[in-house]
Amino acid sequence: MIHKTSIIDKNAKISKTAKIGPYTIIGSNVEIGDEVEIHSHANIVGNTKIGSGTQIFPFACIGTQPQDLKYKGEKNSLVIGKNNIIREYVTINPGTQAGRTITKIGDNCLFMISSHVAHDCQIGNNVVIANNVPLGGHVIIEDSVIIGGNSAVQQFTRIGRLAMVGGMTGVLKDVIPFGLSFGNRNYLKGINLIGLRRKKYENKIIMELNEAYNKIFSSKNLHENLVKINGEFKDNKLVKEVTEFISKDKKRPICSPLEK
Repeated sequence: MIHKTSIIDKNAKISKTAKIGPYTIIGSNVEIGDEVEIHSHANIVGNTKIGSGTQIFPFACIGTQPQDLKYKGEKNSLVIGKNNIIREYVTINPGTQAGRTITKIGDNCLFMISSHVAHDCQIGNNVVIANNVPLGGHVIIEDSVIIGGNSAVQQFTRIGRLAMVGGMTGVLKDVIPFGLSFGNRNYLKGINLIGLRRKKYENKIIMELNEAYNKIFSSKNLHENLVKINGEFKDNKLVKEVTEFISKDKKRPICSPLEK
């Protein structure tokens, strides 16, 4: 069902099962999948692909040019997966040449009111971005991350799988998988034990991860600590995920606990 007041370019590819509300604008290179519901007054342009079952609420602005002064009109794209919820006033920009020209969002994510996904971001599945959260360019958010309201994530920052960022946090450093991060200049406050239990991980594995976390940050010699941890917890896949995350090439330092 397409409302008669919507403005849709004749070249847009729209599923017959999609619903498009009043006064919505859809550009020529937009592709909209099955059972997508777009409410009134949304603006969807650019080389944008929206997966099946996604809902887009009023005044969301999807696929407009990157907010990057280096962008000179090169071809770019935005890919949004299945069953996402994109609430009012959310803005999502496509990629730039510096970031392989693509912004990509996985499946089953929730973007609350006035959140922003900048150019070249890579967002996994089952991610929750709360109200008024801006993600800077080139940010990587892994699966099942939750970011609390009014937080801000600096460009090129990584947030690992199943991490949780508390509300009003300034994220300037990479957050390890399963980490809890808080503060105006973010710091770690332990492991996301509740999130791990909700995902049905065995208690033994969780307790080993918690022990490894304490040992990783027991001194400032992070590299030496990682070597010891990899030997001691070599059979724990969650510990391995954390150590590999820390060891990867990165633009930002690793977020760590406050010094006692």
